[in-house]
Amino acid sequence: MLLRTLFVILVVTAFSFAAEKKLGKPLTLNSPTPIAEILASPEKHTGKTVQVKGKVTEVCQMMGCWTNLVDNATGKMIRVKVNDGEIVFPKEAIGKMAIAEGMLKKIELTREQAIARAKHEAEEQGRKFNPSSIKNGMTIYQIQGDGAVLFE
Repeated sequence: MLLRTLFVILVVTAFSFAAEKKLGKPLTLNSPTPIAEILASPEKHTGKTVQVKGKVTEVCQMMGCWTNLVDNATGKMIRVKVNDGEIVFPKEAIGKMAIAEGMLKKIELTREQAIARAKHEAEEQGRKFNPSSIKNGMTIYQIQGDGAVLFE
């Protein structure tokens, strides 16, 4: 009986560890900050390490160098960008929950830069793009990712 109980504990433990995939560096913060809170006052978080949790809605189709996370409760989205090759977000992560951590960065784009970025992303994702849809430059906030955990 004791042997059977130990076997069951071992199997349950193995499955619980298999249910998550760790990418990059280990997470250092104790809990995530809601994406909506970060985006409501980004200046408070810019230049600091933040941790967010959300559903993976998109992944870079070329190199896996970024992913978009959406908070299910609010629908707010933030991008987690990593250095090419350091972490590769798998395409199969779309639809799964993830926690990601890194420094929040503020990026100011001119209209031309915003058009180039949107065009590149549309090509990468196989979407149509109309440059006239971008009227001005923009400010975006994204996380320069260090580590992430994907949940099955």
